[in-house]
Amino acid sequence: MVCQFKSFTEKLLSFRTESGNEQSAQQWIRGQLDACGFETYEWTADPDLLASHPSFPSDPATLDTAKRPSVAGVVEFGDPEEGETIVLNGHVDVVPAENDQWDTDPFTPTWDGENLIARGAADMKSGLSACLFAAKELVERNTAEEELNGRLVVESVVGEEEGGIGAAMAALSNPYPFERDAAIVAEPTELELVTAVEGSVMLRLELEGKSAHAATRWRGESVLPHFERIRTALRELETERSLTVTHPLYEQFETPWPISVGTVQAGSWASSVPSTLTAEIRVGVAPGETVSEVESIVRDRIDTVVDGDDWLEAHPPSLERFSVQFEPASVSHDEPIVQHLQAGMEQNELADTTPKGATYGADSRHYQAAGIPTVLFGPASIDNAHFPNEYVHWDAVEQSKDVLVDTLAALFGGEHA
Repeated sequence: MVCQFKSFTEKLLSFRTESGNEQSAQQWIRGQLDACGFETYEWTADPDLLASHPSFPSDPATLDTAKRPSVAGVVEFGDPEEGETIVLNGHVDVVPAENDQWDTDPFTPTWDGENLIARGAADMKSGLSACLFAAKELVERNTAEEELNGRLVVESVVGEEEGGIGAAMAALSNPYPFERDAAIVAEPTELELVTAVEGSVMLRLELEGKSAHAATRWRGESVLPHFERIRTALRELETERSLTVTHPLYEQFETPWPISVGTVQAGSWASSVPSTLTAEIRVGVAPGETVSEVESIVRDRIDTVVDGDDWLEAHPPSLERFSVQFEPASVSHDEPIVQHLQAGMEQNELADTTPKGATYGADSRHYQAAGIPTVLFGPASIDNAHFPNEYVHWDAVEQSKDVLVDTLAALFGGEHA
């Protein structure tokens, strides 16, 4: 067992765990959990089951799940049936790193003072590390100081960046012989309590025009003006939704439900009128909405551009879902997990315990859908996630671990330190 908190985190960050390459790290983490005396579990997602889930593509062959285990360690306190069963969840997968944009090797953890730099430092291996060491400290504290009752699960899941492969499977098919009462996902929240996450729907737009030689372009029908009218309509829709779709946790955001055209591919030759266009669009979905509802709103807005346009009426654009969809999720502020975490934050002198909303999606939605109240709380900032020179301030990692320890101790019947 790598006993030191910093050493463990450094080792975890040294694994290259881009999507599909998590197995070695997961085997190591399971070994660490075994060494801590935890009862360990492992599961691999069933692509057929995921394909039946609305978040994932319907073709199982497109889902890469082989040799991608999720792992967990379970520790019980006193009479576990008399207390709560709490899940601490983190994902081990990271997004790719563009080495030429980094000042250091992304997978060689580097210290700059108290800042730990590496791919995954913010999103979210430092949070995962804090979960494991919070559990370890609680075991030691229980033996020495107070009698607790409950059960704690520390999860390291795969494929979060691809829609939550490991967490979705754990929600759809419980890998444990017990039920789960609540969960904390250690995403980078800057030590703030996040109780609502935004959803998103991914749509692929295809337009058809008519090719012609650029020297006689009037003989063709360029897709570009048609796309520009659609893009303008979507931008107007985004503005309207920012004003009309409201949520108390999202008032701070200038554009709470963004509509982003992420990729555009048009034409085939510089000297030809572009006759085809494919654009990929991400549309934000507010808590309280559904992916299907928002998709329908987008379709209706595009239809207003088509109506009255002779070319588009004769050659209507296609709009289809692709990739992974994220349903929004939120948890009631009356849930014990929310209130105990707020108390743990106060005990550790975090001034702002007000619940927040996040404009990104997270694995919390899978647990919420399974009836497991789930919040987000972790060190680092989402502003650092997926960026070159990603880092976390170590004091925040330590503090997140301390908050988790005090929160869990209270949930299991102890007192805040």
